[in-house]
Amino acid sequence: MGEKVVAGPFDLSDRQRYREKLRMCLTGLERLLVEKRFDRPKNLMGVEIELNLAGSDGMPRMLNGQVLERIASRDFQTELAMFNLEVNIAPHRLGGRVFDRLAEELRTSLAYADRKAQEVDAGIVMIGILPTLERDDLVSANLSEVDRYTLLNDQIVAARGEDFVVDIEGVEHLTCTSKSIVPEAACTSLQLHLQVTPGRFADVWNAAQAACAAQIAVGANSPFLFGHELWRESRPPLFLQSTDTRPPELQAQGVRPRTWFGERWISSAYELFEENLRFFPALLPICDEENPLAVLDAGGVPKLAELVLHNGTVYRWNRPVYGIADGVPHLRVENRVLPAGPTIADVIANAAFYYGLVRALAEESRPVWTRLPFETAAANFDAACRYGIDARFVWPRRGRYSGTAEVDAVSLVRDELLPLAAAGLDAWGVESADRDLYLGIIEERCRRRTNGASWQAATFHRALEQGMSRPAALAATTRRYRELMTLGEPVHTWPVGLPEPVPLG
Repeated sequence: MGEKVVAGPFDLSDRQRYREKLRMCLTGLERLLVEKRFDRPKNLMGVEIELNLAGSDGMPRMLNGQVLERIASRDFQTELAMFNLEVNIAPHRLGGRVFDRLAEELRTSLAYADRKAQEVDAGIVMIGILPTLERDDLVSANLSEVDRYTLLNDQIVAARGEDFVVDIEGVEHLTCTSKSIVPEAACTSLQLHLQVTPGRFADVWNAAQAACAAQIAVGANSPFLFGHELWRESRPPLFLQSTDTRPPELQAQGVRPRTWFGERWISSAYELFEENLRFFPALLPICDEENPLAVLDAGGVPKLAELVLHNGTVYRWNRPVYGIADGVPHLRVENRVLPAGPTIADVIANAAFYYGLVRALAEESRPVWTRLPFETAAANFDAACRYGIDARFVWPRRGRYSGTAEVDAVSLVRDELLPLAAAGLDAWGVESADRDLYLGIIEERCRRRTNGASWQAATFHRALEQGMSRPAALAATTRRYRELMTLGEPVHTWPVGLPEPVPLG
């Protein structure tokens, strides 16, 4: 959530007033939809990447304020903890050589940021979870010095009323507690935005929900947390548990978590915003002075500030976004599934796969969500997070056959989803050179059964076999990761293990 808020105490009247304003905003959104006030199709995409700061020793550096001062660019912002940054790339129109242009912009921006970070013995690391993070790094004292993070933490802690429990059982079992939401800062992601018209929103969101298991399978990059090897993509369970406002009793009652896959396919964007109001109490009941209905009555475009703020505190993996550009409202699907990294080439490949696949799935004559139960899509997502590129999914049978079948994730991506993604990129007007280059990276990951998570795990175990302690092996893996990330070749080409020491003399 990037909205600027000012910390302060709330009383009962604030929450009641905020709920009223939320209902007014929802009515305003409904009127905008009925009156067809939204922007025409522009095929616009946007990219945000959350980053880590680590020193030459591979350990986290709590220096984002100093680094941002040196970068001095609006493209870079703080994130939740002092070892986090975020870079935002201006929206681009899908088509032509858009992915090569994005890659060049990212190379330039991140190289500059890295040079500035090195002035304070830090460096940029694009990774889902920094392997060297320890529990003592993720405490309230290391929250970024921004009011909205302090306020959000205080409100989630107050809503929960007790310590947060992180309990993840994967390759190993981690259980620990936290007095704040700061463990969520370990999760650094790639966020892909797609501006869509209201008429296409539901199809695109449903397609994105169906596709996200495949995205994780080929893009997993978060196998470690607090010295433990967990799921191949450990961000989703960590994010859910570290922001969970529900004590165990409410969990037992089936109250929905704020980090949420969802529970059904939709037929309109309105349904998602309405669900947010119906299911989730306000965390930040800050009221704007605008009367959205009066603005509409006067022929204007309301900010819907309360709706936007509330939406930013419900952590859907595919989130609806309302925005205004040049005085015209628009809707976006924000895909929040993927971890950051490993390299710029991998990030762009993940983006190309997503934008191509979601277009093709959204336009199928027999959409996948009419043939796949929503609960099965959610189970596929869970399997992808647990097992990464070795996951197995349940997916609709092809051709004239009805029903679903279990399929290896790699086979599904290689044989069915990559051709769909290629057709989707063609429909966007992306040039064949970009299409083949970046989808080729996804194809090679499938062929070699390699992604960022599998490389990290294999290199870590190789270091253990060489006699390193666990902390030393994680630090060495992180240093090697950063070295190869900086060189820029995609992760499927990376040699497993640590380089042999150069003999003296």
